[in-house]
Formats: sequence, structure tokens, C-alpha cells
Amino acid sequence: MTLVRTFSTAGRVLTQIRHDPRTVGLLLVVPSLLIGLVAWIFTDTDVFQTIGPAMIALFPFIVMFLVTSISTLRERRSGTLERLFSMPLGKGDFILGYALAFGFLAVFQTAIAVSFAVFVCGLEIEGSIWLLFAVTVADALLGTAFGLLASAFARTEFQVVQFMPLLVFPQILLGGIFIPRDQLPEVLEAISDWLPLSYAIDALTAVADGSEDAAWIWARILAIGAWIVGSIVVGSVTLRRRTP
Repeated sequence: MTLVRTFSTAGRVLTQIRHDPRTVGLLLVVPSLLIGLVAWIFTDTDVFQTIGPAMIALFPFIVMFLVTSISTLRERRSGTLERLFSMPLGKGDFILGYALAFGFLAVFQTAIAVSFAVFVCGLEIEGSIWLLFAVTVADALLGTAFGLLASAFARTEFQVVQFMPLLVFPQILLGGIFIPRDQLPEVLEAISDWLPLSYAIDALTAVADGSEDAAWIWARILAIGAWIVGSIVVGSVTLRRRTP
């Protein structure tokens, strides 16, 4: 694995996405629109102030998961990956290149989503806006890493969607969006303590209401980072050259 090959892969991916306006719109615009829809639904209530941080975690995570996993899978199914691997390109170069490309896009997605939630939808932030931004970037990168992991195992786009009940839905249900995690049954609360989206939701909520200090927030970001690294490593090890 070399940095030159990794950055070359990232550049190729970004070039492809730049020529696909629908993907660009899905990545950069749709999360903000969904956050805005939730804020609109709960106009003149305090509900959005309560669930707004969770929405900032949820929508970028799901969008990055879907776009990353399907894009990577299409490279393999079309035979592009097999041709790339006939050159001096390793699995690590490919996976890290994709992670860098979509990570770069995640920064712009996050900047748009956070700015829209705070300055347009009126989400009040008691803590640091920069901490909010940092947690949201980590959350979007988590969606990217999980997407790369799912694409390593899936054979079709439909199978990628089938991974959502395994990798995404349990985290949504147990992440504290519908009910505070400390009010979950004991077993479910213990499970939620190990789910990375729970860290993101907890951290974003804490930044919004100013209930925790920066050290506590960064500890959650590091935990999310560990999941990101683990997912990328497993994805690179299990990646197949081509889907039969």
C-alpha cells in the first residue's frame, strides 16, 4: 500500500462523482432537506430542539452508508476493480482511497447540514459549534466505513440494502432517538452502549445542551474513530476482486 496509489484512487472516485449530479445532490443536499423537513413538522414546538442533534447524526450516516456501499459494489460488479488489481493496486489502497474520497465529501456534507440545522432551522447550541461539526464529520465517516464494510460482503445493490436491518436499523432504534437510552430495558441499554451511532447521538446532544465538557465529547469521537478504523480494516481484508 502506498500513499500515491491511495490518493490516485481517491482522485478517480471524486472525478466520477463530480460528473454525477444526482449523487452530488444526494450527498450534499438531501440530509439538509430531511433535517429541514423534521424541523418543519415540529414548528412552534420544542421537539426539534430535543431530537435535532439526533437528526444531524442520523441522515448523513444513512446517506453516506448507501452511496459508499453501492458505489464500491458497482466497481466490483463491473469488473473495474479486477482491472485495477491487475495493476500494482492493493486492497488497502482501494479501500483507503474510497474512504478518503467520501471522507472529503463528508466534510462538505457536514458543513451544509450543521449550518442548515443551526442557522436556518434554529437549532440552539449551548456548546461549541466546532465540536458539533467534529462529531458530525466522525458520524458521516462512520457511515462511509460501514458502507465499505457492507460492500465487501454484498453481491448486489439489493443485498446492500439488506445489510441496513443488520448494520443501521438497530443503531437507530437503540441510539436514543425514540426513547432515552437509560430508559431502555437493561439488556437493550447494554447493547446500545456498544453501538457507535449511540456515541454520535450522545455527543451531539451533549454539545447542543452543553451538558458535558470537551473531554467527554472527544472520548466519544475517539470511540467512533475506533469503529471507523475497524470497519475499514475488515472491509479491506474481505474485499473480493469481482462479484461472480
